[in-house]
Amino acid sequence: MGVTVAEMRALALALPEAVEIETWGHPTFRVRNKMFASCASDDTPEPTATFKATLDEQAELLAEDPGVYGVPAYVGHAGWVQVRLEAIASDVLREHLMDAWRRTAPKRVVAAFDATLDDA
Repeated sequence: MGVTVAEMRALALALPEAVEIETWGHPTFRVRNKMFASCASDDTPEPTATFKATLDEQAELLAEDPGVYGVPAYVGHAGWVQVRLEAIASDVLREHLMDAWRRTAPKRVVAAFDATLDDA
């Protein structure tokens, strides 16, 4: 278990139209210039990532595993969730990132992506 910053970056950038933009000294991941996730720099000793969620989902994740999930500074009040990368499985992080991307991407982009999943 555990995800590196490089693996987190790859998971985020695998989503349609996702781009990486450095902001505040660390990578942020966006779709159509709207942020859905961010992560620590590569050289951070205990890297974390944050992703967009709802307040209800944030509360559920914190109750489920407070050793893995937390409330990030600045954006936690809006439902964003912080995750310790060393404590999460890649497939679980991928689902969180996909949910965050779906909340952020335009409906047409999400629909086009879903159509490719239905064809698979």
